[in-house]
Amino acid sequence: MTRIFKLGTRGSPLALTQAGMVRDALMAAHGWDDVEIVVVRTTGDRVQDRALAEIGGKALWTKELDRALIAGEVDACVHSMKDVETIRPAEIAIAAMLPRADVRDRLIGADSIDALPQGALVGTSSPRRRAQLLRHRPDLQIVLFRGNVDTRLGKLATGEVDATLLAAAGLDRLGRHDTGVAIETDTMLPAPSQGAVGIETLADGPARALVAAIGCSTTFACVGAERALLAALGASCHSPVGALARSEGGGMTIAAELLDEDGTAHVTGILAGEDGVALGTALAADLLGRAPPQVRRLFAG
Repeated sequence: MTRIFKLGTRGSPLALTQAGMVRDALMAAHGWDDVEIVVVRTTGDRVQDRALAEIGGKALWTKELDRALIAGEVDACVHSMKDVETIRPAEIAIAAMLPRADVRDRLIGADSIDALPQGALVGTSSPRRRAQLLRHRPDLQIVLFRGNVDTRLGKLATGEVDATLLAAAGLDRLGRHDTGVAIETDTMLPAPSQGAVGIETLADGPARALVAAIGCSTTFACVGAERALLAALGASCHSPVGALARSEGGGMTIAAELLDEDGTAHVTGILAGEDGVALGTALAADLLGRAPPQVRRLFAG
Protein backbone atom coordinates (compact mmCIF):
# COMPACT_ATOMS: atom_id res chain seq x y z
CA MET A 1 0.00 0.00 0.00
CA THR A 2 1.14 3.54 -0.76
CA ARG A 3 -0.71 5.02 2.23
CA ILE A 4 -1.97 3.85 5.60
CA PHE A 5 -5.33 2.06 5.57
CA LYS A 6 -7.87 3.87 7.77
CA LEU A 7 -10.45 2.10 9.96
CA GLY A 8 -13.43 4.04 11.28
CA THR A 9 -14.90 3.10 14.65
CA ARG A 10 -16.86 4.38 17.60
CA GLY A 11 -14.79 5.47 20.56
CA SER A 12 -16.05 3.22 23.37
CA PRO A 13 -13.50 0.86 24.96
CA LEU A 14 -15.24 -2.14 23.38
CA ALA A 15 -15.41 -0.52 19.94
CA LEU A 16 -11.72 0.36 20.10
CA THR A 17 -10.85 -3.18 21.18
CA GLN A 18 -12.80 -4.59 18.23
CA ALA A 19 -11.16 -2.13 15.84
CA GLY A 20 -7.81 -3.27 17.18
CA MET A 21 -8.73 -6.86 16.40
CA VAL A 22 -9.54 -5.90 12.81
CA ARG A 23 -6.35 -3.81 12.52
CA ASP A 24 -4.22 -6.72 13.69
CA ALA A 25 -5.94 -9.14 11.31
CA LEU A 26 -5.45 -6.82 8.34
CA MET A 27 -1.78 -6.24 9.15
CA ALA A 28 -1.18 -9.98 9.48
CA ALA A 29 -3.05 -10.82 6.27
CA HIS A 30 -1.37 -8.20 4.10
CA GLY A 31 2.01 -7.68 5.75
CA TRP A 32 1.24 -4.04 6.50
CA ASP A 33 3.25 -2.11 9.07
CA ASP A 34 0.30 -0.10 10.34
CA VAL A 35 -3.42 0.57 10.09
CA GLU A 36 -4.80 3.87 11.40
CA ILE A 37 -7.84 3.76 13.71
CA VAL A 38 -10.07 6.82 13.26
CA VAL A 39 -12.59 7.50 16.03
CA VAL A 40 -15.97 8.83 14.86
CA ARG A 41 -18.37 10.02 17.55
CA THR A 42 -21.91 8.82 16.88
CA THR A 43 -25.28 10.14 17.99
CA GLY A 44 -25.81 6.92 19.93
CA ASP A 45 -22.70 7.71 21.97
CA ARG A 46 -23.81 11.27 22.68
CA VAL A 47 -27.40 10.53 23.76
CA GLN A 48 -27.42 8.21 26.77
CA ASP A 49 -30.65 9.06 28.61
CA ARG A 50 -33.21 7.61 26.19
CA ALA A 51 -33.87 4.27 24.53
CA LEU A 52 -32.51 3.97 20.99
CA ALA A 53 -35.96 3.17 19.63
CA GLU A 54 -37.17 6.59 20.79
CA ILE A 55 -34.47 8.61 19.04
CA GLY A 56 -33.75 6.91 15.74
CA GLY A 57 -32.88 3.26 16.29
CA LYS A 58 -29.74 1.47 15.14
CA ALA A 59 -28.84 4.19 12.63
CA LEU A 60 -27.62 6.20 15.61
CA TRP A 61 -24.61 3.88 15.73
CA THR A 62 -23.89 3.92 12.00
CA LYS A 63 -24.89 7.13 10.22
CA GLU A 64 -21.80 9.15 11.12
CA LEU A 65 -19.54 6.24 10.24
CA ASP A 66 -21.43 5.80 6.96
CA ARG A 67 -20.85 9.46 6.15
CA ALA A 68 -17.11 9.16 6.84
CA LEU A 69 -16.88 6.05 4.67
CA ILE A 70 -18.80 7.53 1.74
CA ALA A 71 -16.78 10.76 1.99
CA GLY A 72 -13.53 8.81 1.74
CA GLU A 73 -12.32 9.83 5.20
CA VAL A 74 -11.89 6.15 6.11
CA ASP A 75 -11.42 2.99 4.06
CA ALA A 76 -13.56 0.71 6.22
CA CYS A 77 -15.73 0.83 9.34
CA VAL A 78 -15.89 -1.66 12.20
CA HIS A 79 -19.25 -2.48 13.78
CA SER A 80 -20.83 -4.79 16.30
CA MET A 81 -23.15 -6.48 13.81
CA LYS A 82 -26.14 -6.48 16.16
CA ASP A 83 -26.00 -2.65 16.01
CA VAL A 84 -26.14 -2.49 12.20
CA GLU A 85 -29.58 -1.84 10.73
CA THR A 86 -30.89 -4.48 8.35
CA ILE A 87 -31.26 -2.23 5.30
CA ARG A 88 -27.95 -0.56 4.44
CA PRO A 89 -27.07 2.16 1.89
CA ALA A 90 -26.56 0.74 -1.59
CA GLU A 91 -23.02 2.15 -1.82
CA ILE A 92 -21.90 0.30 1.33
CA ALA A 93 -21.17 -3.43 1.63
CA ILE A 94 -20.54 -5.73 4.57
CA ALA A 95 -17.16 -6.94 3.35
CA ALA A 96 -16.28 -9.41 6.11
CA MET A 97 -16.95 -10.60 9.64
CA LEU A 98 -14.44 -11.86 12.18
CA PRO A 99 -15.02 -15.29 13.73
CA ARG A 100 -18.02 -15.06 16.02
CA ALA A 101 -17.48 -15.03 19.78
CA ASP A 102 -19.74 -16.28 22.59
CA VAL A 103 -23.31 -15.44 21.55
CA ARG A 104 -24.84 -15.64 25.03
CA ASP A 105 -25.96 -12.95 27.45
CA ARG A 106 -24.46 -12.80 30.91
CA LEU A 107 -26.45 -11.93 34.02
CA ILE A 108 -24.53 -9.75 36.47
CA GLY A 109 -25.86 -9.39 40.00
CA ALA A 110 -27.31 -12.85 40.61
CA ASP A 111 -26.39 -16.48 39.94
CA SER A 112 -29.44 -17.06 37.73
CA ILE A 113 -32.68 -15.44 36.65
CA ASP A 114 -34.52 -17.56 39.22
CA ALA A 115 -32.14 -16.36 41.96
CA LEU A 116 -33.06 -12.68 41.49
CA PRO A 117 -34.97 -11.30 44.52
CA GLN A 118 -38.72 -10.85 44.21
CA GLY A 119 -39.40 -7.57 42.41
CA ALA A 120 -35.71 -7.01 41.64
CA LEU A 121 -34.70 -4.00 39.55
CA VAL A 122 -32.97 -5.11 36.36
CA GLY A 123 -31.38 -2.56 34.05
CA THR A 124 -31.48 -2.97 30.27
CA SER A 125 -32.31 -0.90 27.21
CA SER A 126 -33.03 -3.97 25.06
CA PRO A 127 -36.70 -4.77 24.25
CA ARG A 128 -35.62 -8.40 23.70
CA ARG A 129 -33.96 -8.76 27.10
CA ARG A 130 -36.87 -7.00 28.78
CA ALA A 131 -39.45 -9.32 27.21
CA GLN A 132 -37.42 -12.48 27.81
CA LEU A 133 -36.79 -11.61 31.45
CA LEU A 134 -40.44 -10.80 32.10
CA ARG A 135 -41.51 -14.02 30.39
CA HIS A 136 -39.49 -15.94 32.99
CA ARG A 137 -40.07 -13.57 35.91
CA PRO A 138 -43.12 -11.29 35.56
CA ASP A 139 -42.39 -9.80 39.00
CA LEU A 140 -39.16 -8.13 37.89
CA GLN A 141 -38.98 -4.37 37.41
CA ILE A 142 -37.14 -3.44 34.21
CA VAL A 143 -35.52 0.01 34.04
CA LEU A 144 -33.73 1.80 31.19
CA PHE A 145 -29.98 1.21 31.35
CA ARG A 146 -27.65 2.61 28.70
CA GLY A 147 -23.96 3.41 28.41
CA ASN A 148 -20.81 1.42 27.67
CA VAL A 149 -19.85 -1.69 29.63
CA ASP A 150 -17.96 0.17 32.37
CA THR A 151 -20.77 2.71 32.76
CA ARG A 152 -23.37 -0.01 33.22
CA LEU A 153 -21.22 -1.99 35.63
CA GLY A 154 -20.59 1.21 37.58
CA LYS A 155 -24.32 1.89 37.87
CA LEU A 156 -24.82 -1.67 39.09
CA ALA A 157 -22.02 -1.27 41.65
CA THR A 158 -23.62 1.88 43.09
CA GLY A 159 -26.95 0.13 43.56
CA GLU A 160 -29.01 1.81 40.84
CA VAL A 161 -30.25 -1.67 39.94
CA ASP A 162 -30.00 -5.16 41.37
CA ALA A 163 -28.80 -6.78 38.17
CA THR A 164 -28.16 -6.24 34.48
CA LEU A 165 -27.47 -8.26 31.35
CA LEU A 166 -24.52 -7.76 29.01
CA ALA A 167 -23.25 -9.65 25.97
CA ALA A 168 -20.67 -12.29 26.88
CA ALA A 169 -18.66 -11.47 23.74
CA GLY A 170 -18.15 -7.85 24.73
CA LEU A 171 -17.18 -8.74 28.28
CA ASP A 172 -14.68 -11.32 27.03
CA ARG A 173 -13.14 -8.90 24.55
CA LEU A 174 -12.60 -6.44 27.39
CA GLY A 175 -10.90 -9.11 29.49
CA ARG A 176 -13.85 -9.54 31.86
CA HIS A 177 -14.09 -13.29 31.45
CA ASP A 178 -15.27 -13.85 35.02
CA THR A 179 -17.94 -11.14 35.06
CA GLY A 180 -21.47 -12.49 35.31
CA VAL A 181 -23.11 -15.85 34.69
CA ALA A 182 -23.86 -16.99 31.13
CA ILE A 183 -27.53 -17.55 30.30
CA GLU A 184 -27.84 -20.52 27.99
CA THR A 185 -29.47 -19.95 24.62
CA ASP A 186 -32.32 -22.37 25.37
CA THR A 187 -33.34 -19.93 28.13
CA MET A 188 -32.64 -16.67 26.28
CA LEU A 189 -31.95 -16.62 22.57
CA PRO A 190 -29.47 -13.82 21.81
CA ALA A 191 -30.03 -10.79 19.64
CA PRO A 192 -29.60 -11.51 15.94
CA SER A 193 -25.90 -11.07 15.04
CA GLN A 194 -24.78 -10.93 18.70
CA GLY A 195 -21.09 -11.76 19.12
CA ALA A 196 -20.17 -10.86 15.54
CA VAL A 197 -17.83 -8.03 14.48
CA GLY A 198 -18.39 -6.80 10.92
CA ILE A 199 -16.33 -4.60 8.64
CA GLU A 200 -18.01 -2.44 6.00
CA THR A 201 -16.43 -0.83 2.95
CA LEU A 202 -17.65 0.91 -0.17
CA ALA A 203 -19.38 -1.66 -2.36
CA ASP A 204 -17.28 -0.86 -5.43
CA GLY A 205 -13.99 0.24 -3.84
CA PRO A 206 -10.63 -1.55 -3.63
CA ALA A 207 -10.91 -1.92 0.15
CA ARG A 208 -13.64 -4.53 -0.17
CA ALA A 209 -11.33 -7.28 -1.40
CA LEU A 210 -8.62 -6.33 1.10
CA VAL A 211 -11.07 -6.67 3.98
CA ALA A 212 -12.66 -9.86 2.63
CA ALA A 213 -9.29 -11.59 3.12
CA ILE A 214 -9.78 -11.61 6.91
CA GLY A 215 -13.38 -12.79 6.92
CA CYS A 216 -14.90 -15.90 8.50
CA SER A 217 -17.27 -17.49 5.99
CA THR A 218 -19.19 -19.45 8.64
CA THR A 219 -19.93 -16.33 10.70
CA PHE A 220 -20.86 -14.42 7.54
CA ALA A 221 -23.36 -17.11 6.54
CA CYS A 222 -24.95 -17.48 9.98
CA VAL A 223 -25.27 -13.76 10.59
CA GLY A 224 -26.59 -13.38 7.05
CA ALA A 225 -29.37 -15.85 7.89
CA GLU A 226 -30.26 -13.92 11.06
CA ARG A 227 -30.29 -10.61 9.18
CA ALA A 228 -32.50 -12.15 6.48
CA LEU A 229 -34.92 -13.17 9.23
CA LEU A 230 -34.98 -9.58 10.56
CA ALA A 231 -35.55 -8.16 7.09
CA ALA A 232 -38.44 -10.52 6.39
CA LEU A 233 -39.97 -9.81 9.81
CA GLY A 234 -39.90 -6.06 9.21
CA ALA A 235 -38.36 -5.84 12.70
CA SER A 236 -37.49 -2.49 14.26
CA CYS A 237 -35.76 -1.42 17.47
CA HIS A 238 -39.15 -1.82 19.16
CA SER A 239 -39.41 -5.50 18.15
CA PRO A 240 -38.42 -8.08 20.80
CA VAL A 241 -36.74 -10.82 18.78
CA GLY A 242 -34.08 -13.41 19.52
CA ALA A 243 -32.41 -15.52 16.86
CA LEU A 244 -29.45 -17.80 16.42
CA ALA A 245 -28.18 -19.60 13.32
CA ARG A 246 -25.63 -22.38 13.60
CA SER A 247 -23.60 -24.15 10.94
CA GLU A 248 -24.03 -27.90 11.37
CA GLY A 249 -22.43 -30.45 9.09
CA GLY A 250 -23.08 -29.30 5.56
CA GLY A 251 -26.10 -27.23 6.50
CA MET A 252 -27.50 -24.74 8.95
CA THR A 253 -30.18 -24.46 11.60
CA ILE A 254 -31.82 -21.22 12.67
CA ALA A 255 -33.97 -20.75 15.76
CA ALA A 256 -35.94 -17.62 16.59
CA GLU A 257 -38.40 -16.23 19.11
CA LEU A 258 -40.77 -13.27 18.81
CA LEU A 259 -42.34 -11.73 21.92
CA ASP A 260 -44.60 -8.90 22.94
CA GLU A 261 -43.21 -6.12 25.14
CA ASP A 262 -43.71 -7.87 28.48
CA GLY A 263 -43.21 -11.46 27.41
CA THR A 264 -46.78 -12.56 28.04
CA ALA A 265 -47.16 -13.70 24.43
CA HIS A 266 -44.52 -15.29 22.23
CA VAL A 267 -43.90 -17.65 19.35
CA THR A 268 -40.84 -19.78 18.61
CA GLY A 269 -39.60 -21.83 15.69
CA ILE A 270 -36.60 -23.58 14.19
CA LEU A 271 -35.72 -24.59 10.63
CA ALA A 272 -32.85 -26.48 9.05
CA GLY A 273 -31.49 -26.40 5.52
CA GLU A 274 -28.60 -25.29 3.37
CA ASP A 275 -29.37 -21.75 2.19
CA GLY A 276 -29.15 -19.41 5.20
CA VAL A 277 -30.93 -16.47 3.62
CA ALA A 278 -33.78 -18.69 2.43
CA LEU A 279 -34.01 -20.26 5.90
CA GLY A 280 -34.20 -16.90 7.66
CA THR A 281 -36.84 -15.68 5.25
CA ALA A 282 -38.92 -18.86 5.57
CA LEU A 283 -38.71 -18.89 9.37
CA ALA A 284 -39.89 -15.27 9.51
CA ALA A 285 -42.96 -16.15 7.44
CA ASP A 286 -43.69 -19.16 9.64
CA LEU A 287 -43.39 -17.16 12.87
CA LEU A 288 -45.52 -14.27 11.63
CA GLY A 289 -48.16 -16.73 10.46
CA ARG A 290 -48.37 -18.31 13.93
CA ALA A 291 -47.77 -15.23 16.10
CA PRO A 292 -50.52 -13.92 18.40
CA PRO A 293 -51.86 -10.50 17.33
CA GLN A 294 -50.10 -8.68 20.19
CA VAL A 295 -46.77 -10.04 18.89
CA ARG A 296 -47.46 -9.63 15.18
CA ARG A 297 -48.22 -5.93 15.55
CA LEU A 298 -44.59 -5.33 16.59
CA PHE A 299 -43.29 -6.74 13.33
CA ALA A 300 -43.99 -6.64 9.58
CA GLY A 301 -42.84 -3.02 9.29
